[in-house]
Amino acid sequence: MLRTAGLVTAVVVGLNVYLARYSVRMSPISRGFRGRRREGPAGRVPPGQYVTTDFPVLSAGPTPRTPLDKWTFSIATGGGSKSWTWAEFRALPAETVTADIHCVTRWSKLDTRWQGVSVDVLLDQVEHTAAYVLAFSDGGYTTNLPVADLTGGRAWVAFDFDGKPLAPEHGGPARLLVPHLYFWKSAKWVRGLRLRDTDEPGFWENYGYHMYGDPWREQRYAGD
Repeated sequence: MLRTAGLVTAVVVGLNVYLARYSVRMSPISRGFRGRRREGPAGRVPPGQYVTTDFPVLSAGPTPRTPLDKWTFSIATGGGSKSWTWAEFRALPAETVTADIHCVTRWSKLDTRWQGVSVDVLLDQVEHTAAYVLAFSDGGYTTNLPVADLTGGRAWVAFDFDGKPLAPEHGGPARLLVPHLYFWKSAKWVRGLRLRDTDEPGFWENYGYHMYGDPWREQRYAGD
């Protein structure tokens, strides 16, 4: 039964990617999106995007809800791993971040406010020479990124949105925040990073999404 359900989910997700790639209209997996489409300020909204004041919820499955006393975050290297409990993670130095975010489904939300731990802080606590990361999450979700896009003050593990604890439907208790890439790269419910020497496609990348996902180059799908 579980294998059948997983196959159905994979087929549906793959079909949605195909239909979106070839501009066939189909309702996305979404809840609570009622915002009006409007143009954004010049230089802040990538091509093909429109601005919303809503925060649409899109996912390919049920929302995980991990109790904080069971939550951990880990970084896996070839020689071992480093992990933090929720209390240990929250004791790390945090930053407040204001950023524009851009979803591959063409909405952009400007001036979003987050609080989180810089990925620089986390990676500074492990020795590695890796060039790539595979972020992994509750629910089996993964996404791939170059280490260079997670360092230099460009990425965070965020636990607060707009002054409140990050809600589960938006990836809480913690999600990856990589605002300069399409938002699917900001993995919801993130639980860790696997450091790698080679680039390995994650969940959406295996279904045809771009390996990198630069919104300014409209890298939505493989081949873009």
